[in-house]
Amino acid sequence: MIANIKRFIGSAWIVLAMLAAWEALFSIHAINSIVMVSPSSIAKEVLNHPQEFGAATLRTLLLAVAGLVLGMTIGTLLAVATWLSRFISGLLTPVSIIFASVPVVAIIPILARLFGYETGTVLAIVAIISFFPAFVFTSSGLRSLPPGSDDLFRILGVGKVRRLYHLAFPSAIPQWTIALRLAAANAVLSAIVAEFLMGTGGLGYVFNVARGELAMSHALGASAIAAVISIACFFGATVLERKARSRWS
Repeated sequence: MIANIKRFIGSAWIVLAMLAAWEALFSIHAINSIVMVSPSSIAKEVLNHPQEFGAATLRTLLLAVAGLVLGMTIGTLLAVATWLSRFISGLLTPVSIIFASVPVVAIIPILARLFGYETGTVLAIVAIISFFPAFVFTSSGLRSLPPGSDDLFRILGVGKVRRLYHLAFPSAIPQWTIALRLAAANAVLSAIVAEFLMGTGGLGYVFNVARGELAMSHALGASAIAAVISIACFFGATVLERKARSRWS
């Protein structure tokens, strides 16, 4: 336990130092709470409203996880389809690149107008954001085969489906975990941005309402929770990526 705490402090000391400096600044200078609040005020605000923040966090987290699973699944399946068929590859790859270059804030209003300002639209937005890294990295991994391995399998008469299962899939797993690491944090953030712009509930809605009321402690409390969740998802996916690399690389 002590070793884990020391490791955490060693890796996050710069963030802790910035928070300490932030808190010290407020203890020295009197700053209007409408402009900015101290970290301790943000923490107190979250602790004083556990039900509101807890319900909003659960809603956002469930949407982020569901959208992440949906997007990663669709992206992986379509990447496999492009590996199996050159026609599908030529059809989907350019389209995915074009959509990947569009900012998320530009996609959200379009989808909201098409599907309505509902929870299902937030789920679709998170799935779309999660789809791109899954599709791109899985496609790259499926083609990153050991030198000469594909030719050897062909000479031995191994069919395409069996080559996919025994050769391409193991090569793609490390790349797939990279996609998961990138998409995990973005899934939470995209859910919050969608909730903020659409007003469907969750941490994004809490932040938007508090911002309109100039309640900075409340707004930054929602932001702080979102940041913690995103960081936790990122590091959790990083651990999975390391295990996958040690097993499949």
